[in-house]
Amino acid sequence: MKNYKVVVNGTAYQISVEEIDASEVKAAPVASAAPAAKPVAAPAGGEKVEAPMPGTILDVKVKEGQQVKAGEVLVILEAMKMENEILAPCDGTVVSLSVSNGASVESGALICCVQ
Repeated sequence: MKNYKVVVNGTAYQISVEEIDASEVKAAPVASAAPAAKPVAAPAGGEKVEAPMPGTILDVKVKEGQQVKAGEVLVILEAMKMENEILAPCDGTVVSLSVSNGASVESGALICCVQ
């Protein structure tokens, strides 16, 4: 057992740390990651809607072929524990949808295309 002094926010604490061997270490279960968004090219003439930041798709509010109005919520993107509404850039029809609930997206990833 080794003793250490640790200072946290100006307060000193005395701690004891016990060294264990590798046979005593239990691996924590690893949660499986949600599938990444599938890459889809935007159709000609369509307006691409891209992820403004990396995050996770919490809810897809539209379907392919659905009519949308400018400003209508397309998906809810969670980033840094904040829910962000991704809005339709124009009136039109959702011609391609590249994400699903639980998908992880990177900044700039194609979410959908509105034509």
